[in-house]
Amino acid sequence: MPTNRLQQLYALDYKSYSFAKSVIICANCFEWMARIPKESIHAIVTDPPYGVKEYQPDQLEKRENGNGGVWRIPPSFDGHKRSPLPRFTALNQKEINRLQKHFLDWARLVSQILRPGGHIFLASNALLSQTVFTSILDAGFEFRGQVIRLVKTLRGGDRPKNAEKEFSNVCTMPRSCYEPWGIFRKPLLNGMTVSECLEEFQTGGLRRKPDGNPFTDVIESERTSQKERGIANHPSLKPQSFLRQVVYSALPLGEGIVVDPFMGSGSTVAAAEAIKYSCIGVECYDKYYTMSRQAIPALENLNTGDVQLSLSIC
Repeated sequence: MPTNRLQQLYALDYKSYSFAKSVIICANCFEWMARIPKESIHAIVTDPPYGVKEYQPDQLEKRENGNGGVWRIPPSFDGHKRSPLPRFTALNQKEINRLQKHFLDWARLVSQILRPGGHIFLASNALLSQTVFTSILDAGFEFRGQVIRLVKTLRGGDRPKNAEKEFSNVCTMPRSCYEPWGIFRKPLLNGMTVSECLEEFQTGGLRRKPDGNPFTDVIESERTSQKERGIANHPSLKPQSFLRQVVYSALPLGEGIVVDPFMGSGSTVAAAEAIKYSCIGVECYDKYYTMSRQAIPALENLNTGDVQLSLSIC
């Protein structure tokens, strides 16, 4: 779909900006999804906020000022300055219940805009994935497995707070060495086969790798490089080397529209642009929306070293 047509159909009356094949929109994704054409989106690839409140303006301001708030400002580790992380373990039961309802409501709206057979790729973490994944299933989606991003994030592994010396041989939880991404599919129409769904809706499956092998559920990754963080200063920025593989798999025929409802600084849109996919990024926080206009082209042009993926789009 031409970018101007994409913008006409989906930007509505929101502030928007277009790239070669994609559009970004400054809007609340709940409101936006309730207004766009039903069953017109082919896939969702997103890394949502999980504390619900950590991306509120007051909490972002505290993070930027180094005061923390819901953000944990970790000490330097082996001479390396670590990025702030949301205090997921600090959520009380009321906040967890709110989280469940938040994602249940979100998934119900996603179900309205996705075509039958369309997939959701949802970034998560080991602490909250079970809670959030259950909400997606309660909205009527099928669980289709997980993508395990193998990466040492330096989360966890801490000694008991204020008793580090007394209990020096104890850690309160494992240090995380992976990041789970839930894969969900909107059910096919009754009696419909995957091949029929592919023919009618261009959905239902996942795209194989450029070498013909199946998309796999474990991807070796790395922490987001300082070069990428220098382009887009967002606390949840994922590396292009990983995102391009996930986005590539989301459209089984290599055609259609990918949406990131929690766009942040635009890394999913950049990955889509890099592999010549059409993508819509939606971000409610104006600072990140504005940042993405410059960040997306810069991230898109990064060389990730994936020769096969590059050759497949030439």
